[in-house]
Amino acid sequence: MAQTPFTRRELLKKAALAGLLLPAAGALASCATPAGGPAASQPPVSGAKSANNPLGIAEDKPFEIVIFDGGFGDKYLTDIHQPLFRVKHPKVEIKHTATKEIAKTLQPRLAGGNPPEVIHNSGANAMDVGALVQDNQLYDLAPLLDAPSWDDPNVKVRDSVLSGMVEWGTFGGKFQVMAYTMGVWGMWYSRKLFKEEGWTTAPKTWDEFTGLLDTIKKSGKTAPFTYAGKHPFYIYETILTLAAKIGGKDVLKNIDNLEDGAWQVEPIKQAATAFAEIGAKYLMPGTAGLDHIQTQTAQNKGKVAILPCGVWLENEQKDTTPAGFDYGVFPLPDFTSSDALPYGAVHARPGEDFMVAARSANPLAGVEYMRAMLSKEAAGKFVQLVSTPSVVKGAAEGAQLTPGLQSATGMLAAAGDNTTYFRFRQWYLPMHDEVAAATGQLMNGRLTVDKWIERIQKKAADIKGDSSVQKFTRA
Repeated sequence: MAQTPFTRRELLKKAALAGLLLPAAGALASCATPAGGPAASQPPVSGAKSANNPLGIAEDKPFEIVIFDGGFGDKYLTDIHQPLFRVKHPKVEIKHTATKEIAKTLQPRLAGGNPPEVIHNSGANAMDVGALVQDNQLYDLAPLLDAPSWDDPNVKVRDSVLSGMVEWGTFGGKFQVMAYTMGVWGMWYSRKLFKEEGWTTAPKTWDEFTGLLDTIKKSGKTAPFTYAGKHPFYIYETILTLAAKIGGKDVLKNIDNLEDGAWQVEPIKQAATAFAEIGAKYLMPGTAGLDHIQTQTAQNKGKVAILPCGVWLENEQKDTTPAGFDYGVFPLPDFTSSDALPYGAVHARPGEDFMVAARSANPLAGVEYMRAMLSKEAAGKFVQLVSTPSVVKGAAEGAQLTPGLQSATGMLAAAGDNTTYFRFRQWYLPMHDEVAAATGQLMNGRLTVDKWIERIQKKAADIKGDSSVQKFTRA
């Protein structure tokens, strides 16, 4: 996972001493710093407005895109988005780069005042969005929402996307991050394997779930459970989803809002205890030393049965998944008969964040590129290419869905309003790092549940008390 060992104020001081920051360029760490206030964004390069160019971008100025080189690859960019953009802007030159190290690659450029226009901020090395917002590094995307949609000039972009996308990308009243997918998380498995073995594919209660794990373990054919040990977000996401199911959506809302004692409530303790027991009894040997690709490949090879992950899994493994594997996914079972959320509740939220750098040379072109991305044509082709739901309304209409995507969209539809999510990973990256590190130790028996709670609650209190960190609030 991305590592942030210093506070934002400390990070800025160290960067300034190392000569990484220009005196007036602002910092990725904090705007309340000895280096002074952040520099103003560059005035947008503009051209004449027209029906094809409602934002008035300059038709002779290039722009740059840097994307995360992960489960989606870059064909969606080279084969879908760029060709569509060029239909209306054939003279605009686009440079693009794909990297697995987003923060390592882009933080020096942001600090130096020469960032790319469009940034896909994703992966284990994603940048701290809260810090970027605090330092005014992100362009205000309000013009995108109010622009006519790419498909229909009579429909605004804001009316062509799911409302949750706007809420997710809004910080301090400004829309600054465009999520592109509608993520859903669950327990993934091979329907072929489960059918052959006669294992239940949708345990409804916790006893049924642990009974399934026992059955799988006793079969001796495969380990029951694993997760990406090197990236414990995958398992802390699962723990927090169970906690919200037990105690209701406010459990995660209070965590996001840094409420005193939010990590010390009973639903959190129950969920952590439940998964610590799974770690002790059912975990695939060697899990702690494996990354997401290694654990996913182990599942493809029949070495493990169940894997918690997001909807991108099927596409990420498409080149190595054996024929007939037939991905399926099921939600977390009821923990007790008195859970606050009913069976079928899931963690679902917008994801895959795209941003425009405020200090880039041609930010308006980046906004126009996002307008093309949010067309129904682009989003529909994206869904088919990467087997992931889109935030664009109706994007999947008429699409032939893969088995895993079909399973995931069915699970999401069945959940209805019973979805939950958290935002502290997006708002306070050091908090995410601490939860991930502690959860890895919890799952491997090196930290008790009480010590896990104590450690994370302390980190939350430290962040709450740090005046250099801008705070955000969920209503």
